[in-house]
Amino acid sequence: MLALFHLSPVLLVTVMLVVLRRPPVHAAVAGTLLVIVLWLAGAADAWRLSSMVAAAQDTVVLFASTAFVIVPGLLFVIFIERMGVNLALSQWVRSLGLGRGDQVVLIVLGLAPLLEAMTGFGVSLIATVPLLLSLFERRVALRIALAGMAIMPWGTLGLASVIGASLVNLDAPMLASTSALTSAPVFFALSAFALYLAGVRDSRGWGALGVFWLLFVGVLYSASRWLGPEVAGVAAGLVTAAAVLSVGLWRLRRYDSERGPVQWPRQAWPYLVLIVCIVGLKMLWAITSWQEHWVVQSAQVNWKPLASPGLALGIVLIVLGVRARNIQSRTAHDVNLPAALLARAKRPLLTIFFFLAMSQMMVKAGFLAGLMQLLAGLSPTAATALVALFGALSGYMTGSNVGGNAIFMPAIATLPESSRLLLAAVQNSSAGHAALGSLSVVMLILGLAKTQAREEGELIRFGFMLVCLNTALVALGAAMLSGWLG
Repeated sequence: MLALFHLSPVLLVTVMLVVLRRPPVHAAVAGTLLVIVLWLAGAADAWRLSSMVAAAQDTVVLFASTAFVIVPGLLFVIFIERMGVNLALSQWVRSLGLGRGDQVVLIVLGLAPLLEAMTGFGVSLIATVPLLLSLFERRVALRIALAGMAIMPWGTLGLASVIGASLVNLDAPMLASTSALTSAPVFFALSAFALYLAGVRDSRGWGALGVFWLLFVGVLYSASRWLGPEVAGVAAGLVTAAAVLSVGLWRLRRYDSERGPVQWPRQAWPYLVLIVCIVGLKMLWAITSWQEHWVVQSAQVNWKPLASPGLALGIVLIVLGVRARNIQSRTAHDVNLPAALLARAKRPLLTIFFFLAMSQMMVKAGFLAGLMQLLAGLSPTAATALVALFGALSGYMTGSNVGGNAIFMPAIATLPESSRLLLAAVQNSSAGHAALGSLSVVMLILGLAKTQAREEGELIRFGFMLVCLNTALVALGAAMLSGWLG
């Protein structure tokens, strides 16, 4: 009963979003105010100024790290929209000879996981949302974008798996590879759901999905186990995308032998420049460790701005700005960039800020500490289900797999060694899938797509449904894996 009382801010947010259908920023403010009231009333740990200051510091740093990616990302989208990049890219995808099913698989099991694993922070949406909007009906495109985003349970070169492994005293490759197996049902279910939304009903499309799903899981597991989590997501997305494209090009040449080779559209060069900048910066960081020269520290959060994908986005924006000025682009004269940016960024950033504040105060006030003590006395099956629930809760609240692992991984470290690896993988997977379907990610999609209030509410509820489904699938995957190993 006490646990439910401590979770009342989360329950309030859920009711406001799902039942009352209030705007997310209203729910975020209400949840934050309830945490403050309960904390001051003595419902959790005793209120201390130092704890409040620590929560404020961590909130500001987390928000800065998020805004440093979202703001330049939205500017990037404004530029490429005016340049016609999305139209050219969608025409190129169509010219590959891929059917609707192959297009969906290419995006949700290829491009989206590839970009998200390389960068994290939802940067993959900057490429996939405009592409999906040009390929599919708007309502379908937004849902496929969210499903594709939630495919990859860890981004930023496996950072969450590495940190989670250190918190629970496990080998990082073992945790990442086990997480690939506990997440396997989610990979298939979300891909199948996206395929269904796209209207694919033929047996060939579903058979191809099964093959590409097995390829994705196999590469993700193998790369995690033997190469490490840092490159696993990139390898899985890249190999799957290459396989889908190979099938499409083979089919194109088979049925239309007179057509020449398909060329990458020149108008889509900003995407290539962005990928080159990200990869180049990652290599530079690995060689020189120059990102360590600027570290923003708060109470419990460290942010390295020089290691953020926002830096790569900034470099690309400079290139786009110079090119627009040199060729006297219509974008530079007809579009008020500050006004367009403010219109898109205001609502997502306000919502993210208040949800971060709510989650950080709940952690600092000890609202979640009592829940961890429940794990010790539970059976393995009950513990697996509870860890999946806790992991999803932590990922959904913080919007971050790293943040979710930081909350609950220390509790798993106290459990017997025989069950520690599986439960840590459940935490890692459930937090990752919930974070990538969380409100902050939904708000980023809404900002990229310039949605209205009605669409906002619908996508929020769809994202919440995906989080619930993913949590159940992770628990199911863990149960099957436990039975197989046992």
